[in-house]
Amino acid sequence: MSILEINSGVFYPMNECKKQKILILSGDYGDGHKQAARAISEASLVSHPDIEVEIVDFMAWTHPHLHSVGKYFYLQLVKNFPVFYGYLFQITRNDTTMSYIFKKIRSFSLSRMVKLLEEVQPDVIVSTFPSAAAAISILKSKGLTTVPTVTILTDHTDHSYWLHPHTDQYLVGSDHVSQLLQREHGIPESDISVTGIPIRSHFCVEYDRTGLKEKHGLSTELPIVMVMGGGLGMISKEFIQLLQSDALPKKIQFVIVCGHNHKLKQKLTEELKNSKHSIALTGYIQHVHEIMAISDLIVTKPGGLTISEALALELPMLLYKPLPGQEQDNAAFLLKAGVARQARDEMELLDQLIAIIHNPQILLTLKLKAKAFQMKSSTLDALNAILLTESCGIVPQSKWSLYRYQRYISLFFRRKLAGRSS
Repeated sequence: MSILEINSGVFYPMNECKKQKILILSGDYGDGHKQAARAISEASLVSHPDIEVEIVDFMAWTHPHLHSVGKYFYLQLVKNFPVFYGYLFQITRNDTTMSYIFKKIRSFSLSRMVKLLEEVQPDVIVSTFPSAAAAISILKSKGLTTVPTVTILTDHTDHSYWLHPHTDQYLVGSDHVSQLLQREHGIPESDISVTGIPIRSHFCVEYDRTGLKEKHGLSTELPIVMVMGGGLGMISKEFIQLLQSDALPKKIQFVIVCGHNHKLKQKLTEELKNSKHSIALTGYIQHVHEIMAISDLIVTKPGGLTISEALALELPMLLYKPLPGQEQDNAAFLLKAGVARQARDEMELLDQLIAIIHNPQILLTLKLKAKAFQMKSSTLDALNAILLTESCGIVPQSKWSLYRYQRYISLFFRRKLAGRSS
């Protein structure tokens, strides 16, 4: 058990045995799982430098040789057969015979997972990837570990592949998801914390938009539309055709993030060289928060992390052709909240772009609703929930102690952010 020392009204956790460890199991089937893991790790480094956080790619660890092959086939399924992917998503959403069969298919080695836990010796295990949550639940069911477990759902949706009987706590992005887990899956309210989806601190601060526009060589006179196809650069050909045409009446600056799709970037460089619009093309970038901060609108697929980042920066969203499954659920959630608009095809995309970009009132309404809806403290709240789940007494137990402890974390983290942004 930890010993808590009071000094000037602040609680400092002290451990006489060993350094506390958080093991985060993530995956790279899409970028959001990794980004959520990094957000938790970075927040812990700032607010709890005494705690060690280790991030492990679950699929790469359990399948070091087949991992890239499995990832390739998954991406081909999503990209080329989205309707079939959506069908599988729907028929396994709840605990049905099909979802039970999928859960019983063990795609990992028990011995490798046990070896990982023996090497890391974590005090709490956090899963931001559904297969990892399943694996840890199986280990606990076989008595191979008793370490407390937390699962972070990285979309505003419910699905059986996230939900497993030996999970101690679920961290969800909204009350909507919490209600779904309780109503549709029977998860007790006490096992759910509504924290928001964890995002990195870069998305939670204000920026000098004029200075950033100059830094990135963008005009301060023209509207800026950021285009993201997700971390894998899935940008539709219809959108490319729109940029090649004269359909948009006024000149716009487009910043197109192609992600890891290098061929797409090369293709767009050639095909859009004669566009009347100002086109800036990038690959995968680390400063995506800066581009979001200076944009007037983002055209994107509604991945859980991307939309959470956009909400934190109060960036209006135009959702384009969300994939069946979690993306459609995310889109429905955002549309109901009034923080985004959606285009189902290229004609709707054109109409929406013209309506939004050339109507300041629409942009303002979307920004105000995003401001009221975003959860900038999501990462700190998630970290607090993780520490509360940890069984070694890392946090104070009384309500008064918890209040002061959380206040300490919040103030400390914000001071760090202020120092970094100055």
